[in-house]
Amino acid sequence: MKPPILLIHGMWSTPATFSRLRLVLEAAGHVTHAPVLPWHDRPASLPPPPELGTVSITAYVDYLVTEAAALGAPPVILGHSMGGLLAQMLAARVPHAGLVLLSPAAAANSQSASFDPLRTLLNVVTKWGWWEKPTLCDEAGARWGIFNTVPEAVTTVEIGALVWDSGRVLAEIALPPLHGSITRVDYARLTRPALVVVGCVDRTTPPGIARATARQLPGRVDYHEIPGAPHWLFWGELEQQVGAMVTGWLANLD
Repeated sequence: MKPPILLIHGMWSTPATFSRLRLVLEAAGHVTHAPVLPWHDRPASLPPPPELGTVSITAYVDYLVTEAAALGAPPVILGHSMGGLLAQMLAARVPHAGLVLLSPAAAANSQSASFDPLRTLLNVVTKWGWWEKPTLCDEAGARWGIFNTVPEAVTTVEIGALVWDSGRVLAEIALPPLHGSITRVDYARLTRPALVVVGCVDRTTPPGIARATARQLPGRVDYHEIPGAPHWLFWGELEQQVGAMVTGWLANLD
């Protein structure tokens, strides 16, 4: 029986990220489950709940532990961006069949220096107190760092779908030493096969992070950098290419 797949969306995103990819995975015979992270079901047009700003990444992981336990079998855990980091933190706590990390965010122990993420987040992190308030990536940062090279029609829709997220979670990821390095991953526990995919022109989680992550993973790792691809992998032929990579890898999962 093929393992279920637990899909984890990224920061400022929702499970809609995976709407088309899930169809591909289900056509390949996998049951999929894409939970919405806490407080991510509220459109950005509404004021964010103030408590969201101080939610820690550990709360997200605790929530995902419960979601994984309900699947009935060890899942393949697939995450995009922050979801890729959450996938690793979750995998260190629950039985799993494998990992698929798409444009993964950095763990405390898989950092790679780059100025590109700072430019993406500039209008977020220059607001005083951002680390304890709800945050939302502004349009300029999203266009430059998340949706660079993505067609305008797709970019406009996706920017309109962004939602509020936790400033504390962003700080825990971006500045791990100041937050007890709680995003540190116990890589010794991630011995199952992994697929790591990143775009060569990713300005949000640059390829250096994916490389550092792949080097840390102790199991079998299939690693791909896609020429010309940005952080946002879910559109057009690029999405089809990523879907083929994932289903091909799943077909050979032992």
